[in-house]
Amino acid sequence: MIKSYFNNPFSETIFKVKYAQGPDDTWGALAERVVDHVCGDWGNRNALMSKDDRQQLTQYIKEFKFIPGGRYLWYAGRKNQYFNNCYLLRAEHDTREEWADLTQRAVSCLMTGGGIGIDYSILRPSGKPLSRTGGLSSGPIPLMQMINEVGRGVMQGGSRRSAIYASLNWQHEDIQDFLKAKNWTPQIRNLKAENFNFPAPLDMTNISVNYDDAALSPIRFGDDGSLATNPVFLENCKQALKTGEPGFSFNFGDKQNETLRNACTEVTSEDDSDVCNLGSINISNIQCLEEFKSIVTLATKFLVCGTLRADLPYEKVYKVREKNRRLGLGLMGIHSWLLQRGEGYEVTPELHKWLRVYKDESERSANEHCNHLFISKPAAYRAIAPTGTIGILAGTTTGIEPLFATAYKRRYLTDGTKWKYEYVVDTTANILIQQYGLDPDKIETAYKLSHDYEKRIRFQADIQDYIDMSISSTINLSAWGTKQNNEDGVSKFAGILAEYAPRLRGFTCYPDGSRGGQPLTEVDYYEALKHKGVTFEENIERACSGGICGV
Repeated sequence: MIKSYFNNPFSETIFKVKYAQGPDDTWGALAERVVDHVCGDWGNRNALMSKDDRQQLTQYIKEFKFIPGGRYLWYAGRKNQYFNNCYLLRAEHDTREEWADLTQRAVSCLMTGGGIGIDYSILRPSGKPLSRTGGLSSGPIPLMQMINEVGRGVMQGGSRRSAIYASLNWQHEDIQDFLKAKNWTPQIRNLKAENFNFPAPLDMTNISVNYDDAALSPIRFGDDGSLATNPVFLENCKQALKTGEPGFSFNFGDKQNETLRNACTEVTSEDDSDVCNLGSINISNIQCLEEFKSIVTLATKFLVCGTLRADLPYEKVYKVREKNRRLGLGLMGIHSWLLQRGEGYEVTPELHKWLRVYKDESERSANEHCNHLFISKPAAYRAIAPTGTIGILAGTTTGIEPLFATAYKRRYLTDGTKWKYEYVVDTTANILIQQYGLDPDKIETAYKLSHDYEKRIRFQADIQDYIDMSISSTINLSAWGTKQNNEDGVSKFAGILAEYAPRLRGFTCYPDGSRGGQPLTEVDYYEALKHKGVTFEENIERACSGGICGV
């Protein structure tokens, strides 16, 4: 009988659907394959890590203690090895040639299976004269929409849909239009609720506003320089509370020029055509600090090797990678780790100790291995990705996120008006409840923490103290128009976010029901157990104009 490496059937299904190369492939075989192709002597190349290190690293991957980014898992063993998850791009000139070139670069990157992030801040505002044609500029938003539609049509590497990010500086003259670019009409919300793939403005794209030191200027606004009194920031907060977008890209001090982000926003750079290089340590599967240090060492070496072995879509990316050699070693399973120790959702003294090891050892081992290979040292070492899929593989909580819910109602629409529902007990939550005797009513889920968003922001800021790039985390909020989230709370939210902004690199939130067709709603754990496996139907109204139907 073939050994199963997975702690639940859903994890194994994800592996077979997304990463297995044939029906007989196993997680153990994939672990051996990815280490051999990235670090070993595959293809008669010189090995980049010792045999003992490769064997130990392979074992850590088999045990889900370290998981390389999804592109590593997909491409290892294939002809082309596009191991990088995302590419960071910039419109560097405001010319028609740059529009065409940027579009071509975006297509090249998307076709490898990588997402893209683009900063459009250099493009002139709409309505400005064009010297060569005598016409008027359309501004950056139409180009964003054009790239969005390119992404809609590209099945990345034949394996997944596109992931796209767009940003604009807060001082850009088109910023007010950008802030409202994803304010979909009730009609569009309804169509999205009925068909998630219905084309809506920038629906394939996450958008964020770039804030730099000038956003704090007391001279410009005649105030105390608080970000909370910046009118663009205030409007950004209101839009985020209503629709979830735009997000916030904070680039202060020595990070002021790092305005480029990947699609999930955790990797930052100031260089066009920079690239993500991701892998995550699952601390919930690690028993002691000594073992954790060993995993940080080998995982870091793995990512260094990835900067030498990954294929890239065009020449400039090679040059930028050689210059920056950016690593994105991340963490996941943090909330599981805390729950195993009976802790709440906060950075404890013990977690601080682990984070210091993570920071110090990632830098030490990366620099040492680069010296060993006679290559340039990394410009950055750590970023925390969302780890949605690989978190499911590992059967743990994703990134720094809390458990979404102990149980939820999953719904989907059929025939335009009929909804089907299933009650689902969250697999990770159930394992933790059964193994550690946790009270499901006392677990701080994302839903419960939506009423205490400052706790979520503070947690992210505390982790960010150890991260030299950024963290991808989406903070859940109550629906707009409720007692917990309404017009009266905008100033309070802005003040709290501004307080933590100097310690953050980015921020995104998701108000409940803000996007049409929301599939998941938290339900009581014991209620879900009672109805587990039952599918039922109910006729309801089309999606409400506010995006929330109270289901």
